[in-house]
Amino acid sequence: MQVGIDMGMASGNPATLDIEELLATRLLVQGNSGSGKSHLLRRLLEQSAQWVQQVIIDPEGDFVTLSDRFGHIVVDGERTEAELAGIANRIRQHRVSCVLTLEGLDIEQQMRAAAAFLNGMFDADREYWYPVLVVVDEAQMFAPSVGGDVSEDARKASLGAMTNLMCRGRKRGLAGVIATQRLAKLAKNVAAEASNFLMGRTFLDIDMARAADLLGMDRRQAEMFRDLKRGHFVALGPALSRRPLPIQIGNVETSARSSSPKLMPLPDSPQDVEDLIFTPDPEEFQRPIVRRAPPAPRPTTDILAELSRSTPAASPMQAAEPRAAQPELSAEEREERLSGVLSEILDDPGSGFRTDAVLYQEFLVRLRMRRVPGAPMSLQEFRRRVAVSRSGVDPDMAAGEAWATALSLSNGVTDDLQGVFLMMAKAAIGGEACPSDARIARAYGTHSARRARRLLGYFEEQGLIVVHTDFTGKRIVAFPDLQAETAPGSADAPDTDALKSAAE
Repeated sequence: MQVGIDMGMASGNPATLDIEELLATRLLVQGNSGSGKSHLLRRLLEQSAQWVQQVIIDPEGDFVTLSDRFGHIVVDGERTEAELAGIANRIRQHRVSCVLTLEGLDIEQQMRAAAAFLNGMFDADREYWYPVLVVVDEAQMFAPSVGGDVSEDARKASLGAMTNLMCRGRKRGLAGVIATQRLAKLAKNVAAEASNFLMGRTFLDIDMARAADLLGMDRRQAEMFRDLKRGHFVALGPALSRRPLPIQIGNVETSARSSSPKLMPLPDSPQDVEDLIFTPDPEEFQRPIVRRAPPAPRPTTDILAELSRSTPAASPMQAAEPRAAQPELSAEEREERLSGVLSEILDDPGSGFRTDAVLYQEFLVRLRMRRVPGAPMSLQEFRRRVAVSRSGVDPDMAAGEAWATALSLSNGVTDDLQGVFLMMAKAAIGGEACPSDARIARAYGTHSARRARRLLGYFEEQGLIVVHTDFTGKRIVAFPDLQAETAPGSADAPDTDALKSAAE
């Protein structure tokens, strides 16, 4: 079945892309930062969502908003490689579109996660070789032309997965769509497998020359790539046009969580500006110093989970003297111990500024020290329980219908934002004062009040909350779906809980 999707306008006529041809011939998108690559990919994904299964490798979390409009499953890349490979295999079995978001991971972790996910899709059984559009943004990160600061193992794993996608993926139904800022940084054997090209604005001579070569243009014509406007591309390929064709990408229905910076007038400088800058805030000396350990080749959570599931073999001496059987716990007793360990970890004032992965490792260690039997809690479930615990909800409120609705609404935001959302929802349901920027920032694991305000802006853009002020200028956050709102609260108020914990 031939399906043409509308990508925009070309010389006053609709620019049509043949999806069936694209699945067989693959696509390469190139353009410097700000040229409109992400906009182009979003247009392609939106227009083809109803026709073909889609998988997006998203290093910056820009495409997670597709889940609200088109039902894509969001897969957090902060998992073990075995978990990612299993999810990828089930994605192919059930033909579900998904976004693998790698936001928050360092470059080496992103490469390993992407490699595990792509290999999981590639190794699916033959009966599940349905057509899939595999979009990889910032492909130069996952298929670099030369080695960088990452380990050689990570580079080989990622480059091998990308090569399999572009070179051998067609027979398995995998159609690669790769986007890059720099053609010169992208491995040539990966770029050469694409038969369709969309070239955007480019300034460096080496990239313009490679773009002109791929399009079959004269080197002197390469200067045109410097003059292309944002959202304008030159198309070539069997799925697009048999001759180089300038096209303008059309509008999109969804938007990214991040946006391009806009110019804003500077505030009036106060007279005591030097005192404000050079006089330290007493609170600065109370802030904990967070040191991030370098990533290990194998996550500790893998090792701890494996140790929790396995029982070491008994030696001959141990076999002669069998150990006393460990008493079994009822479901209520086990839950009580789990809750106790979780409370111990979260009662630490510095826990709010440690990553969920680090807290999860400590949680598993403490469970083993207390010999809590049973399979360990998954990282996703642990994150969920941490978010609920940090919200401060009491048992009476947790049993109510309003809190159940709040939990359902929180599923619409990413894991890292659920704690903030539930804390705000708890304040609204209980009629409490709106949390200050400092309190919201601590719930998110940061000291930045500006980032806290951006989080509220993001929730409001998603239609989850409405922010307004009373006649005194105090902030109120309303939840339309809960039919509740917070009491007025000062956005600039200090975080009293954090100050109290520091004093103790």
